[in-house]
Amino acid sequence: MKNEDYLQLASKIKNWGLELGFQQIGITDTVLDTAEVHMDEWLKAGHHGDMEYMASHGHKRSRPQDLVPGTISVISARMDFLPPDTNPESVLDHPQQAYVSRYALGRDYHKLLRNRLQKLALRIQEEIGTYSFRVYTDSAPVLEKPLAEKAGLGWTGKNSLLVNRCAASWFFLGEIFTDLPLPIDTPERNHCGTCDRCIVACPTQAIVAPYEVDARLCISYLTIELKGSIPTELRPLMGNRIYGCDDCLLVCPWNRFVSPTREQDFLPRNGLDAPDLIELFAWSEEEFLKRLEGSAIRRIGHERWLRNIAVALGNAETSDQVIAALQSRMTHPSELVREHVTWAIKQHIQA
Repeated sequence: MKNEDYLQLASKIKNWGLELGFQQIGITDTVLDTAEVHMDEWLKAGHHGDMEYMASHGHKRSRPQDLVPGTISVISARMDFLPPDTNPESVLDHPQQAYVSRYALGRDYHKLLRNRLQKLALRIQEEIGTYSFRVYTDSAPVLEKPLAEKAGLGWTGKNSLLVNRCAASWFFLGEIFTDLPLPIDTPERNHCGTCDRCIVACPTQAIVAPYEVDARLCISYLTIELKGSIPTELRPLMGNRIYGCDDCLLVCPWNRFVSPTREQDFLPRNGLDAPDLIELFAWSEEEFLKRLEGSAIRRIGHERWLRNIAVALGNAETSDQVIAALQSRMTHPSELVREHVTWAIKQHIQA
């Protein structure tokens, strides 16, 4: 194929992506030298906490051609997920309710994005014949955000998330690694300016410097990635956030341009957009697994689910119902659950 043919193909790929439900497609090369330096410094500082998988693959994460030999271009895709009318601020203002990160209210995005990316990759194959490709969506050691930034899908915000002028940070990313020498797109320039709202809004001050997040302080890490006990000094700062945290996203000025998702699979299920803490705490493991089938939340397991909700109940307004709910789990077989329940009860007794 000639250069003009690849230019035409890149245009078709972007149109096919839109037809498949993506909001934006960008293309970049595999050079991530700057991101690699930042990643190495972040790991050296220990900011990854217990996420050993961040370091276990060495530089495969920042060198796509090492992960998939022969990779020349990366097709990066963006799909918006913010459901309409979930009133996140209202939930955060009601301590008897549980806050679940908006990305996890519906079905797990991994399978949906992977299937759409596979369809896009096969559509390319229909057009040009056999070529080499691999599809990823948060499923391998890939530096998704730096790749998407280079592909023009947004810029890195001061909270380390990718920011897009039309979608703020309410979107998922996925990639197609390919051996096609596609023309690359121009990166978006940074539009954060002097704004520091995300830094100020972080409940645990996990954004330790602009563009630098210490995961060990981040509520998303504490409620999702951390497998053990949540540090006691951080528990009061978590409020009613039981799975993830969106505070730095909610205050971003670029939210004024965001449109709700049209993907039915991303709409809230099981009333998770504004659930009652006590009701969630009463779920048995069987009920947890059944209700959250197909949800990203399911992977933390029932034990950590109860751990997180116990902390939120400890931060809730004192009432006989809250104390009774906590006491009902005092003899839970998990030491992790019992420890957090005991802490939560003490918050109300001290109050």
